Amino acid sequence: MKRITILAYLFFFAYELSAQTPNNYQQYSFPQTQRLDSIIYNTGNKFHSSIKPVFSDHPVFHALGDTVQLDPDTIRKSWLHRKLFHEHLIEINKPEYSVYADFLPDFLVGKDSQSGTTWLNTRGFQLGGSIGKKFSFYTSGYENQAKLAGYLTDFVNEHQIVPGQGIESHVLTQTTAAAKFDDWAYSSAVLSFTPSKYINLTLGQDKHFIGDGYRSMLLSDLSSNYPFFKATFELGNVRFMSFWAQMQDIRAPILSYENGFRKKWGVFHYADWNVNERLSIGFFESIIWQDADSTGKRGFDFAYINPLVFLRPVEKQLGSPDNSMLGLNLKYELSNNIVAYGQFVLDEFRASDFFSNTGDWRNKWGMQLGVRGYDPFAIKGLHYLAEFNTARPYTYSHRAPIINYGHYNQPLAHPMGANFREFVTIWQYSYKRWNLLGQINSARYGLDEGGKNYGKDIYRSYDEQRIGDTGNHITQGIKTDFLYIDGRISYLLNPKTNLRFELGGVIRREKNTFASNQTNWLTFGLRSSLRNLYQDF
Repeated sequence: MKRITILAYLFFFAYELSAQTPNNYQQYSFPQTQRLDSIIYNTGNKFHSSIKPVFSDHPVFHALGDTVQLDPDTIRKSWLHRKLFHEHLIEINKPEYSVYADFLPDFLVGKDSQSGTTWLNTRGFQLGGSIGKKFSFYTSGYENQAKLAGYLTDFVNEHQIVPGQGIESHVLTQTTAAAKFDDWAYSSAVLSFTPSKYINLTLGQDKHFIGDGYRSMLLSDLSSNYPFFKATFELGNVRFMSFWAQMQDIRAPILSYENGFRKKWGVFHYADWNVNERLSIGFFESIIWQDADSTGKRGFDFAYINPLVFLRPVEKQLGSPDNSMLGLNLKYELSNNIVAYGQFVLDEFRASDFFSNTGDWRNKWGMQLGVRGYDPFAIKGLHYLAEFNTARPYTYSHRAPIINYGHYNQPLAHPMGANFREFVTIWQYSYKRWNLLGQINSARYGLDEGGKNYGKDIYRSYDEQRIGDTGNHITQGIKTDFLYIDGRISYLLNPKTNLRFELGGVIRREKNTFASNQTNWLTFGLRSSLRNLYQDF
């Protein structure tokens, strides 16, 4: 990593190119995207807002790096001033190709009421560009060391991963809240080919997010990156996305030293239909299957290779034990600055159970309802979101835990798994280079008790110690109340890399009849984050 840093600085002093670099690929960051609500959620366009991240030349995302209106005389500033406060570290633009590159620091110090002093030392880079008009590429990488807040340290020790990133090199030896985590890495890479304006093919190692809210009950970017191949087709008002991915179950036992972690495959289809300028309807389906089991290696199942076929009939014809799921995404633009949205996910369906009132465990579904908007009360630059999420017990889990709806010990949808209700609201105000963000999460969920499976942990088989076939309800088990309050104020240095000084504070409380844990965490740092890393769980 030191060699990469030195190389970046050598390039810093070697290049002096000021032309605007095409930014064809944009990693998904909720705070950055929320500041573009006035462009994305506008009745004047039919942008497919529920599919993220974006690898496109759509003019909506051309504005993402220019949300700060800079001084018109900026171009006449010194080279050093432009590089620090306006441009990419390296920018090369030619008729045949374009390249940009940046150093991405994330340095954070803080004080936590549980574990004392905390810190984060992350050195990252990004490199992207295009060749001609049809080929684009992007890669980023991060090297990290940290001493995390107490509740995050507990999570790492329990789940053996750093949330949303990957395995920490010494995680198996960490046992105390004051533990220091060394040398975990995180990387993304994407290659994109667009043979025509109707088709895009993407090969990469990254995450996906489907929805218009802060959370996604269909597919979120919560867990670690995974390799994938994606095909996107657009015809008229419909955009259809189909991608195939390989994911991993990192829990013991590992099959063998040679084979590494247990692998599984997933195929995901999503069709987003812009009915008119206000209404969008999205249809989602997925299949997860095991790479190998006691009978041998199955590998990639070519029965699922057709990007346009409906998956559920194919799975039924195969008589497979695979994990299937269906979902719906809705968005309606009530006005030019107010959007209502929602999701519904169906993990298992039997009409007699779904419409009965018996609390059958097979009645597995999740739901989201929300509203978001901008400039309320005529306050320009103010953006807001209010959202409700819930999932019934045992949703996203499976008889065979390896093919649950998860990857790298985290869910592929909501961070709380299942058996919960949550309300979250996020308010963000931007003025020139200043940004204020406030977030409140309030939730109730049911924890397991006495070895019984009450349905929250999606990594437990739904046949393992299930409490009963009927009488199940949301938040059953040890009822636990969760509160998370996050406030941040930042000053933006460079909009191209989201480089900023940031002061933040977190209050987190988890309480039930057996225990009460509270964290008060204050942080300050120089940050350059272009991705979502969740800590509100």
